[in-house]
Amino acid sequence: MSRSSYESPFSTRYASREMQYIFSADNKFKTWRKLWIALARAEKQLGLDITDEQIAELEKFKDDINYDVAEKREKEVRHDVMSHVYAYGEQAKKAKPIIHLGATSCYVGDNTDLIVMRQGLLLIRKKLLTVVSQLAEFADKYKALPCLAYTHLQPAQLTTVGKRATLWINELLYDLDEIDFRLSSLRLLGQKGTTGTQASFVELFEGNTEKIDQLEKMIAEEMGFEGVVPVSGQTYSRKVDSQLLATLSGIAQSAYKFAGDIRILANFKEMEEPFEKNQIGSSAMPYKRNPMRCERICALARYVIADAVNPAFTAATQWFERTLDDSANKRISVAEAFLGIDAILNIYINVTDGLVVYPKIINKRVMAELPFIETENFMMEAVKKGGDRQELHEKIRQHSLAASARIKEEGLDNDLIDRIASDPSFGLSEEEIRQKLDPVLYTGRSAEQVEKFLKNDVYPRLKGQAIEKGAELTV
Repeated sequence: MSRSSYESPFSTRYASREMQYIFSADNKFKTWRKLWIALARAEKQLGLDITDEQIAELEKFKDDINYDVAEKREKEVRHDVMSHVYAYGEQAKKAKPIIHLGATSCYVGDNTDLIVMRQGLLLIRKKLLTVVSQLAEFADKYKALPCLAYTHLQPAQLTTVGKRATLWINELLYDLDEIDFRLSSLRLLGQKGTTGTQASFVELFEGNTEKIDQLEKMIAEEMGFEGVVPVSGQTYSRKVDSQLLATLSGIAQSAYKFAGDIRILANFKEMEEPFEKNQIGSSAMPYKRNPMRCERICALARYVIADAVNPAFTAATQWFERTLDDSANKRISVAEAFLGIDAILNIYINVTDGLVVYPKIINKRVMAELPFIETENFMMEAVKKGGDRQELHEKIRQHSLAASARIKEEGLDNDLIDRIASDPSFGLSEEEIRQKLDPVLYTGRSAEQVEKFLKNDVYPRLKGQAIEKGAELTV
């Protein structure tokens, strides 16, 4: 760890080693060599003068990159791809004449970017499924526990703790759908040449365009893709980056929503994130249990959401067949979006694996608001006994305002029940009213909705998936 130069917090604090490797130089340059092998193998099979011995030599050194040679060469020629072509040729001397044959730099550069982003999406998908799985367990456990529901952050009616969790899960399923669509539609650039016309391959294959199409198909298959983009300039369309980062932004939005809700619930003392035995919440206030994990989710999510604007601008400003102003921006914005989401999901997994619920506090808060929430039911009961609906509505309004003022201005308990019971207009005893104050009676279909949602929408998505508990996390 260097203490005298800048190091990205994604490397030192946030992102997992697995995601960091996906976007590492080593993974990139090894993938370049795999692409050169795939190109040479396909060219050989299609009749070009390439030998099995040359292919074997390329295979021998595919993971043994002589970085010192490549770095020295790049200082001389100022071209990263040609430096690595040279370094590979220094090892695989018999194959040196056919490395990168017919290709342009984007053959390795852009195809590698697509391969790396696919690797990143697959890792994110795995972690997303873990979060969904843990939240599903949580939702099922608390499907019938009544709690206050809010509109405008003001107490509205009742829901259940489990039902609220299904809202978090549902958004993650939208994100999972997006990831699956992106993975299914992702295609390699293939080998399109300097301006996308494949002119160099027309020359190599003496005008045999069927062989050129077959070449691309063979390369795609070897790299594990269903196909290549049908047309391009020198690069694949930068709209791909924009769309992929929009998908990552969607995950960040979902995570931000969850973490924000938990932060508010922690303030209410209803729920909180895991808090370790020796964890310090505040340097000045030893009693505090700050929701620092969820705060970190929100902080990183904000970064990813804002970062998604970068590839949108890049896609919009690519002139004709390509410009190079995408390069510096792309290598930062795309990688950091993936690293950011990886870090967010690591924390999300950690939090959902140990969410703490305080049922007694939840019930206390419910019972403090339930008399207000159930005034319509009191009114209906009174109407059944012969009361005037409009008159009763006005009386409830007045009693509610008076009880609210007592709570807010005097700091006293809610006495709305006593007020209604002592008002002869309602004809209801305190006992009759309190019998109606069972929170379970007012959660609607919450528990049933949780069960149906898990059965019909969540468990089918989790079936057959490898769910890994726990995550690499530094907090």
